[in-house]
Amino acid sequence: MQAGKALRNAVLAATAMAVVMAMAGCATGPTIRTAVNPGSDFSHYQTFGWVAELGTDRAGYSTITTNHFKAAVRREMEALGFEYSPSAPDLLVNFHARIEERVATYTTREPISMLGAGYYGYRYGLYTAWPYYARDIDTVYYKVGTANIDVVDADERQLIWEGVIEGRLTEDELDNPRQAIAEAVHELFEEFPTRKGRSPDQ
Repeated sequence: MQAGKALRNAVLAATAMAVVMAMAGCATGPTIRTAVNPGSDFSHYQTFGWVAELGTDRAGYSTITTNHFKAAVRREMEALGFEYSPSAPDLLVNFHARIEERVATYTTREPISMLGAGYYGYRYGLYTAWPYYARDIDTVYYKVGTANIDVVDADERQLIWEGVIEGRLTEDELDNPRQAIAEAVHELFEEFPTRKGRSPDQ
C-alpha cells in the first residue's frame, strides 16, 4: 500500500509540474498592433497636446492613470522632437486603458491504479492491473491590461496613428502602475513612424 501511495504522490507531483510548465509556456510578451494613415506626412507636425476629453478621465476630472499616461506620452513625444503646446497644437493625443480578468483552464489526466482497491484486493501481491485515468482540471485567473494611444491631426480631426498594446499583468505591475504604463507607452512608441530609439527611463 505504501508503494502505491508513493506512486500516486509522484504522479500528482509530476502533473502539478506539467501544469506549471504549461502556464509558463503561455507567458509571452505583450501583443502590439499599430496602424498608420498612409496619407500622413509626419514631417509637417511640430507640436502636440491632449484631446479635450481623454479616454482615461472619469466624470470630468483627471485620474491618476491619466497623469501617468500624460507623463509617459509627453516624454516619448518630446524625445521624437515634438514640442508640447497646450494651445493650438498640430497633433492631439488621446489614450485609453482597461484591465480585465480572464480565465485559463488546464486539463490533465491522472493515472489511478486499481491495485488493492476494494473489490480488486484479491489481486494484491499477485499482479497489477492497468491504470484508469481521472481528469484533473486546474483553473487559473489572471489579469490582462490593454492600452490604446491615438495621435490625431488637430486641423483635419483625422486619426493618423494608432497603437494598441495588450499583455498579462504581473503583481509588480499592478502594484506600480506608473512604471508599467511608462514601459507600455515606450514599447508602443518604438513603433512610431519617426522613432529614433532610446530607453524608457531616459
